[in-house]
Amino acid sequence: MNRREAVRNVAFLMGGALSATTIGVFLEGCNSPTTKAKGSLFTEDQQKLITEVADIIIPTTSSPGAKAAGVGPFIAMMIKDCYPDEAQQAFVKGLEDLDKQAKDEYKKSFLELTVAQRQELLGKLRDATVAVTKVEKEKLEELDKQKTDPEKAKSQTENTGTISILPKDKPKMEPRFFSIIRDLTLLGYFTSEVGATQAYAFVEIPGRYDGCVDLKPGQKVWS
Repeated sequence: MNRREAVRNVAFLMGGALSATTIGVFLEGCNSPTTKAKGSLFTEDQQKLITEVADIIIPTTSSPGAKAAGVGPFIAMMIKDCYPDEAQQAFVKGLEDLDKQAKDEYKKSFLELTVAQRQELLGKLRDATVAVTKVEKEKLEELDKQKTDPEKAKSQTENTGTISILPKDKPKMEPRFFSIIRDLTLLGYFTSEVGATQAYAFVEIPGRYDGCVDLKPGQKVWS
């Protein structure tokens, strides 16, 4: 099984938890000859920041959180070895912007913030990402409609003398820092030993397959 098939299978098994944007940039990296960055892509503080952000996304509750599952190093490895240059640059800039926002609002680096302050910053980043992604998605859907409606596309481009969208210029979603780190946190956690055996209900030797099992309130899903 190659990396492309593995990602699609994991996304399916996780119930589509990975966003289309993250799957898209990840699969793009499968075909990129310049994906693997030389040397270290992240500073020591950025490595720590990745780990702390992941632990805010999946904190310790009745089961261990992302930090205990080793998700931070997993995310750093995935970005460095599996993502295309454009996504790597967007991710590094996202780390820098997050730390800058922490200093602007709290006069401290992100690593020095309390859990509540980190949650507040990430909440704002999540809301901003959702908003801009929604607008971007609507624009792409409109472009797709224009491609299937030649008259509409012609009316919007006849004054410019050019065709705005060519088949080879298929628009795509821009890589977003929060989307990527959220999705890789989910991927890393629920495919880790901790996630599979403690966050999920784990049966080492399962019995017969049953495609529809009712769950009681609070019961863990099966890994």
